[in-house]
Amino acid sequence: MKPFLFVLGAALMTVSLACGQGRARSTETVTINGKTISVNYSAPSVNGRQGKLFGKDGRIGQDPNYPIWRAGANAATTLHTDADLDVSGLAVPKGDYTLYVDLTDPENWKLIFSKQTGQWGLTYNADQDLGRVKMTMSKPPALVEQLKYKLTDVGGNKGKIELSWENHVASVNFTVK
Repeated sequence: MKPFLFVLGAALMTVSLACGQGRARSTETVTINGKTISVNYSAPSVNGRQGKLFGKDGRIGQDPNYPIWRAGANAATTLHTDADLDVSGLAVPKGDYTLYVDLTDPENWKLIFSKQTGQWGLTYNADQDLGRVKMTMSKPPALVEQLKYKLTDVGGNKGKIELSWENHVASVNFTVK
């Protein structure tokens, strides 16, 4: 009986530690006109750091690529699209990309589509940028504890990518070609 309790206790500790870190890998997917677009990301939590995440002196400001943020945690945040997209005027051919956010202006973020894939989140090479698009900024009605991406079909061949965390909501519209 003691070996069983030991194994059970160890398993519960492992699950507790993994959940406590708040960095579960998540995938958000939408299908528009029969084409799939997905974002795969690790979701960090605010974890009591409200007001201490963004900005030069914030937690994200400590990342080596600041003001470029990996837009998630751990492994790089990725976007896969089965279709060519027009994202706010940027042509994004079907395929795989890494997403970053340019936080140079804390009130006007830019979403970066990088052609470099398969890297850890803190690896950023500006030479690999496909392009950048201005995001529409707003405030959530309440604190967003865990980072969340949302992909929405807004009708016809149009969609929206939305990123929410802490006191920020940033989004871009796209068209499926």
